[in-house]
Amino acid sequence: MNIIEIKNVNKGYKLGDDMVPVLKNVNFTVEKGEYVAILGPSGSGKTTLMNIIGCMDLLDSGEYYLNGRPIHETPEKEMTEVRNKEIGFIFQNYQLIPTYNVMQNIIMPLLIRGMGHVEAKKQCKDIVRLLGIDHRLDHKPNELSGGQKQRVSIARALSSQPAILLADEPTGALDSASGKDVLKLFGQLNELGNTIVMITHDLKVAKTAKRIVKIQDGCLSEYHDDL
Repeated sequence: MNIIEIKNVNKGYKLGDDMVPVLKNVNFTVEKGEYVAILGPSGSGKTTLMNIIGCMDLLDSGEYYLNGRPIHETPEKEMTEVRNKEIGFIFQNYQLIPTYNVMQNIIMPLLIRGMGHVEAKKQCKDIVRLLGIDHRLDHKPNELSGGQKQRVSIARALSSQPAILLADEPTGALDSASGKDVLKLFGQLNELGNTIVMITHDLKVAKTAKRIVKIQDGCLSEYHDDL
């Protein structure tokens, strides 16, 4: 079953009177339970593709189905619900709320969806134990290491039980050891059945995924070691 299905997608931006193409006839699928890395340098179009996958930007033409839902036909007013329910975002710079403690940051998406505090905390209990941050729940982000902050970000992403985890350069702000720990954790989460799409410019990071697609000048292709 395809969780993500992108068909003939094009996206461009206006620069003065000209339209600059960024994504060119992109086709891309991700099956349920896959762990895929999208590899590309700065300016390749990978951020634009991530924004479309994450329902944060609209495509100009083509089709995008997320967990069977036609995103290209979904009204903008429904997109917030789609993002909150279907996608768990993991950002390079964590995007944690500094005045909230770890537990408050993790359960925030559930509270937005209308879940009560007690139920939300109960739902997150196993997640924080799995990620090794159950002893840090009362701490605020400035009291955590970079690796711990990213684990909180991952826990928040997992809390809504999303269709996909979408990770944007997840090791970019981490030291080497913390980065390796986070990538090892991604592998474990994938083994548990989570579908992961990771955006990166780093080939070593990309190679920890089970499949790599390469984006260059807005065009997507499968990556092979001999390329």
